Amino acid sequence: MTELAKKRPEFRNIHAFKDLPTYRLPAAGWVSILHRASGLIMFLLLPFIIWMFDTSVSSEISFGRFKAAFNVGLGFVPGWFLKLVALALIWAYLHHAIAGLRHLWMDVSHSAVTKEFGKTSALFVLVVSITLALVLGAKLFGLY
Repeated sequence: MTELAKKRPEFRNIHAFKDLPTYRLPAAGWVSILHRASGLIMFLLLPFIIWMFDTSVSSEISFGRFKAAFNVGLGFVPGWFLKLVALALIWAYLHHAIAGLRHLWMDVSHSAVTKEFGKTSALFVLVVSITLALVLGAKLFGLY
């Protein structure tokens, strides 16, 4: 064995308290985890999505109640919290859709699956989904 091979650390077991806080996950890893998290968020908030759709399209009176819920609140839940939940759904949908298109592109063009493409496409997914969520969140909170 050479000296270089002897100096390299060898990780056989991952210790959660020792190794995970210092582990640097690559951008593609973050996109993968967030893709799963966004799918879970959309699934768990499905009753809220159904309530929003039902209330917004039932009648003019229910649509007025829907708008008032986001401005004033709904019972003990303040309006800003409902807007934050809606913003989380917006981000989850955007991230899940863009990351899904990234995965489809990699499945269709096997020649494009390289380390460099994985990094750049993951950064693209993160930047575009967060930017679009911020723009739509600014509209949701009435900044423009």
